[in-house]
Amino acid sequence: MISGIVTDRYATVALTFLLPNGSSLPIEFVIDTGFTGYLCLPPEAVSLMGLPFMYDLPGNLADNSEVLLPVHEAIVLWDGEEREILVIATGRRPLLGTALLDEQQLVIQFTEGGLVTIEEL
Repeated sequence: MISGIVTDRYATVALTFLLPNGSSLPIEFVIDTGFTGYLCLPPEAVSLMGLPFMYDLPGNLADNSEVLLPVHEAIVLWDGEEREILVIATGRRPLLGTALLDEQQLVIQFTEGGLVTIEEL
């Protein structure tokens, strides 16, 4: 089970990245059920972590403009297991999307300091 807390009305959990240089780094993510990808990280963080570039993903923004979003590969610990996932380098806040929630149960006690749990179905 993965657990976190509600902070300032955001459901958050921390994931640990296993970096290409052999070190590990925990990062707190906001759970975003409107994002269907795996993870988003600010481009500066992706660069500092040295995550390998995979491809550019076409994206359509709220103002209907088209952009190319760089996608990188990462290894994270998900419920104690190493898992290869895709990280989109965009935005200012780390986001966890529904692709990581597939076949999982998400429970949020939506009150400040409330418990957030993600558990395999």
